[in-house]
Amino acid sequence: MSQQEGYSPSFKRPAEIMRMRRKRTRSDARVSSSPSGPSSACSPGQSDSPRACVRPFSPGPLFNTQDRSGGGMKRRNPFANIENTYSPKKKCLVYNDGGHVEAVDSSSVGTEEEGRPAGPPLGARLAEAETREQHESSQCRTFSEDDSLFEEEEEEEEDVKSPLLKSPQAIAPASIAAPVCTEYPADWSLKTRLLFTSPLTLAWAQHPKAQEEALGLHHHCRAAFSVLPPRLQDPGSCSSLRVAFQQSLVYWQHPSLPWIPLFPRINAERSFAGKSAPWAQDAALQQSLMSEWAVSLSSLYSLLKARLCPYFYLCSHQFTVLFRAAGLGGSSSITAFLSPTTRGLREAMKAEGIEFSLPLVEERKNSREQQSQAVQHGEEEDEEQKCPELKEGKASQVGDEGEDDDEDGSFSWLKEMGIQHKIKKPDSITMQLHREGQTVSLDHKPESVVCVEGPHTFTLINFLINCKSLVASTGSQAGLPPTLLAPSAFRGATMHTLKARSVNVKSQVGSTFQNISSLEITGPILPSTLHSVTTLLRPAQKGNFSASLYTHTPTAVMNTHTSKQQSSGESVDLSGCGLHPASVQQLQQPSSLGKTALTHINMSNYSYMWKN
Repeated sequence: MSQQEGYSPSFKRPAEIMRMRRKRTRSDARVSSSPSGPSSACSPGQSDSPRACVRPFSPGPLFNTQDRSGGGMKRRNPFANIENTYSPKKKCLVYNDGGHVEAVDSSSVGTEEEGRPAGPPLGARLAEAETREQHESSQCRTFSEDDSLFEEEEEEEEDVKSPLLKSPQAIAPASIAAPVCTEYPADWSLKTRLLFTSPLTLAWAQHPKAQEEALGLHHHCRAAFSVLPPRLQDPGSCSSLRVAFQQSLVYWQHPSLPWIPLFPRINAERSFAGKSAPWAQDAALQQSLMSEWAVSLSSLYSLLKARLCPYFYLCSHQFTVLFRAAGLGGSSSITAFLSPTTRGLREAMKAEGIEFSLPLVEERKNSREQQSQAVQHGEEEDEEQKCPELKEGKASQVGDEGEDDDEDGSFSWLKEMGIQHKIKKPDSITMQLHREGQTVSLDHKPESVVCVEGPHTFTLINFLINCKSLVASTGSQAGLPPTLLAPSAFRGATMHTLKARSVNVKSQVGSTFQNISSLEITGPILPSTLHSVTTLLRPAQKGNFSASLYTHTPTAVMNTHTSKQQSSGESVDLSGCGLHPASVQQLQQPSSLGKTALTHINMSNYSYMWKN
């Protein structure tokens, strides 16, 4: 019998029907226990037939009714109807000669029995099959609302139940839990200001004790890092937290002039205006400052090469340079980024033999070439399909056009039109200016960032020491060497700490006001400093805080990729660079920000989200 239309085994049974089902089961049990129960309900003429004592519309035969544990008639299916009187599960289980179970329809039992050899009687085999079916179904019982009653659950309904109808408790928590992001991408740009906000108080980050400040400076010099618990109940009473916070605020700078802020240097004439500059008119003093600065820069590069300093910045009045040790940023060699640059600076670097690349220009050029190749490839395929004999002619024509471009300066199309004598060609100077116009248009733009890799970084150091345009000759910054910033100590450097200030404010959320605590950090904020502070705020604020990041604009493009990427099996030991191992692990990964920088970081329930 084929399955009829309208059969719905996945129908959910309502509570009222379940109650009626349990009530009918109890009444049937009382009837079966009475003397005139099952025998009186059945007609005498049908007591020996296999379908005896079957209720109307109850699908499936009832065999050996008297052998059931209840001792009565079969329980009626409350959902059976005229169109739903057959179930593929209600089949007779018959054991064959090999001992295996065969499921056959009740209608085909007689036909199948005629063709079988002599064996056990059909009634005995059906009784044994019914007993085994009862034993198997007894293993799939659920405890009902009544403590004294167990109900059988049909395996058919469990097999066809849709997974979308499962309760939330039945679904694995891993399938519905939101992904947890425990880290944000590395940002190699310099920050001028950080503003953290949190619903919990941030007053613990301000006014440290003298001993805690001293321990923070000591731990920074010794590169000692304390282990904090993953969650802090009372950050205000945790002395190790404040010590670690003071340790993360330390940076090293050269030169150091207390009355002049030496960062940022680009477009910072207002901060230098009106300040005392005794070196402006004293050539001997300027030479002394430059000689000390050259010693500090050489010391920094030596530490960088020995992987004792992870990175450092050189900030001049025209551009900023980032030097990174091998193994950081996904690069297998020392790298240096200059931004922004001009055509004159790039030509001077070429004259000194410094090989460099323009990553953003090359990336844009490669993307354009790929797009044009894809378009040309599609057009050529269409033309070849229409006229295949043009393929060889096109190849020779491309070679001829290439030669004409070199000889006639990309004006071969004039010859094809026959007007090469009527059109005046531009002279060589105009052509050169036209070619150099694209190069000059990059000046002072993010696309002018220059990347120097490998041993050419040492040549770049010598170039910067001897470059006369590195120091301003006029203006408020005249005669002042560039600023050197590093997370580790170097020769001639001065230890500085960032300024931190905590304020409690009320913010309107809807129609109510909520108390929000804020923490403001100002100064030249290095990439490792940002990571150290966010690592401390994670347990202190119980995984809930947000941060607004203010980037020094010329350094935003220093997140670009380099050409010499580190292989997967190659590893560089940076354990002696003086940074926390977690910060080193983050800075080793290639940045995914491109020519942009992070502007916002939000942590909610120990999961990071960011915006760039």
